Amino acid sequence: MNPKRDVVFPADRHALYELHRYSPAVRSNGFLFVSGQVGSRKDGSPEPVLEEQVRLAFSNLNAILAAAGSSFDDVVDTTIFMVNPHSRFETIWEVAAEYWGEAPYSTATAIGVTWLAGFDFEIKVIAKLPE
Repeated sequence: MNPKRDVVFPADRHALYELHRYSPAVRSNGFLFVSGQVGSRKDGSPEPVLEEQVRLAFSNLNAILAAAGSSFDDVVDTTIFMVNPHSRFETIWEVAAEYWGEAPYSTATAIGVTWLAGFDFEIKVIAKLPE
């Protein structure tokens, strides 16, 4: 038997979740597990400029965290996926620093991939929910 999941949906971000049948985030045992977020416009298409795509991905991520009563300060684990990291890592990391906050930082893993469904950047996190 599959127990009902405690799903978090941000406002105005339902198109991709319904289309691809996944939840943006699930609360479980004091943690929030957030699906990978990309720099998608409201219609699901990628933001074409890399820096703006990264900013939009963080904006989408922050909307989910806020809907759960959380923020990036509560993130304990971060995984970043990027296409062509050898030519994009520095640009992505500069933009990510705008959102990263103050030390101590979350754990972080950056992974180079060959495909992200038309996107160049994706971020997924696990956050400890405030008590």
